[in-house]
Amino acid sequence: MGSSDVTMTTIMNRKGEYILNKKWLLSLLLAAFVMFLAACNSDDSAEGDEGGSEEENTEEQESGEGESEGEGEGEQAEMPEPDLEDVPDVVAEVNGEEIQKDEFETTYESQFQQMAMQSQMSGEEVDQDQLKEQTAESLVGQELLIQEAENEGYEASEEDIDETLDELAQQNQLESKDEFLSALEEQGMSEDEVMSQLEAEVKVEQLVASEAGDIEPTEEELEEAYEQMEAQQEQMGEEAGGEMPSYEDAKPDLEEQVKTTKESEVTQKLVEELREEGDVTVHL
Repeated sequence: MGSSDVTMTTIMNRKGEYILNKKWLLSLLLAAFVMFLAACNSDDSAEGDEGGSEEENTEEQESGEGESEGEGEGEQAEMPEPDLEDVPDVVAEVNGEEIQKDEFETTYESQFQQMAMQSQMSGEEVDQDQLKEQTAESLVGQELLIQEAENEGYEASEEDIDETLDELAQQNQLESKDEFLSALEEQGMSEDEVMSQLEAEVKVEQLVASEAGDIEPTEEELEEAYEQMEAQQEQMGEEAGGEMPSYEDAKPDLEEQVKTTKESEVTQKLVEELREEGDVTVHL
């Protein structure tokens, strides 16, 4: 598989910085998988409703009629549609490798869905031009990282890939990696494609780990992160729900948070260096 065949993406924050989340190459695929499970649950729920009593169905119909006669209170705003009309066939070129329109569209639509849901809550319209630029930059960064990992000769063992598959199956509450692969196949993704993407992911993780070196959080960094957590809890107030965990209880999560932040900074810096040294053209 050529590295440009990978259709997943790193996630970028609003500043356009790369966030290296674990299993980043499968982030979009997993989002689609979650939507697939939600749709199945929705169908099951609808079938259950059909089996309800006639009286219950009548009450629900009357309630719905009453709401429709109102002034539209509680109506959910219509979801916006992604605008992909002006996207070129080749979105970007990275050291001779092309990022194709279909790859961009797959990534963009997933990111757009997330932004659209946020916009419904905030009332702010999605800036599609900005989101397109961020998506393109994210794909360019991903391609640069994959190319660098391959150039440096990193290898993904079968054991590494199997371990990642097991983790993904557990995260999605499935009993085995075979069940996970079958679920992905239903989404139109072959086992070979999954394995190729996992191989690329493992190589990039090795590259980033090598670049980051020893990033074990210090006690001072953990305490600072805990103070930030406390401040956020206070700002959210009662809406936050639940009690603030003690420092010792929160420590494992804080360690992971600090490590992720440091890896993100390393990844961002590496992408910037690779882009400066490479030949990158974005056609948006």
